[in-house]
Amino acid sequence: MKDCLFCKIIAGEIPSSKVYEDERVLAFRDIDPKAPVHVLVIPKKHAASVLQLSDGEYEIAAHILRVMCQLSKELGLEGGFRIVTNTGPDGGQSVDHLHFHLLGGRAMGWPPG
Repeated sequence: MKDCLFCKIIAGEIPSSKVYEDERVLAFRDIDPKAPVHVLVIPKKHAASVLQLSDGEYEIAAHILRVMCQLSKELGLEGGFRIVTNTGPDGGQSVDHLHFHLLGGRAMGWPPG
C-alpha cells in the first residue's frame, strides 16, 4: 500500500530503529513508547488488521508470537511483558497495518487504559 506508514518503513522510505527482521516480519522500537521497552512487530505483507487475514494467512500471527517471545528474552523482559494488537478505531488502532506491541520493562497495570 503506497500510503501506508508501516509499508513505507518496510520499504526503507521512512527510517526506524530496527531490532529484528526476517523475510516475513520487521520489528522496531515505537517512536512514542508507553513502557521502557516498546517494540512493534509487523508483517511485511500488508493486512489492515487481524480481521483482514484470510484462512491461509493466520500462520503469520504464530510467527509474530514466536518472534516476540525471542525478543522478550533478548530485551531482558524475564519479569514479564504485555503483547497487544489494536483492531479498528474503537480498539485504538492508529495505523491500518496489522501490528503487535511488545511492552515491558515495568509493571503493567490493568485495565490498560
